[in-house]
Amino acid sequence: MHDRLIDEFGRVIRPDDERRAPVWTLVQGVIGARAKTAVSNDNSDRLLAEYGTWEKVAEADLGALTRTLQTATFPAMAADRLKSCLQEIIRERGSATLDHLDKLDTAEAMAWLERLPGVARKISAGVINTSHFNRKALVLDTGHRRVVQRMGLVPAKADTARAFDALMPVLPREWSAEDIDEHHLLGKRLAQTICRPKQPDCASCPVRSDCEFV
Repeated sequence: MHDRLIDEFGRVIRPDDERRAPVWTLVQGVIGARAKTAVSNDNSDRLLAEYGTWEKVAEADLGALTRTLQTATFPAMAADRLKSCLQEIIRERGSATLDHLDKLDTAEAMAWLERLPGVARKISAGVINTSHFNRKALVLDTGHRRVVQRMGLVPAKADTARAFDALMPVLPREWSAEDIDEHHLLGKRLAQTICRPKQPDCASCPVRSDCEFV
């Protein structure tokens, strides 16, 4: 699957300068529900520019925070979840930092993150894999999960956590964190262009010969 997606779309490598601090990556995930990545990135940068620190974001008036996040898909919900998430981190760690996760193994670090308000498996994997932590964890957004469900790699009704648990053990052992990140980006590209929710273009799909849906 991976090789065929590379043949179709080319390499999709995340540059090192696009790997951000873990808290920024967490914020981007928490406020990014059903929003385009570019919008969530812009909102995360705007928050930090406007408030200066994540601690100040946690202290911000909810209405003001909602206005700052007006381009999010659900700005009021995003503001509420973000404020609660940051406040919980500060309550437990004394400041808005995730540096302690570097001392935990990957499963423990993800479990700690998933205790936070608004954080589930997609976001925890994103923090662990795509931030400066750069560890082996497969991010699964809705589109990528749809692809692997249609292919029969995970059960049709599997949620993100169950899909993650099914796929991680069968990824090639030699893959680096960067390889796993590229696999997600390729799966996401397939979901956006060919394996769409409605009217998928199965005839053009590079992995159709291994797909149960087709």
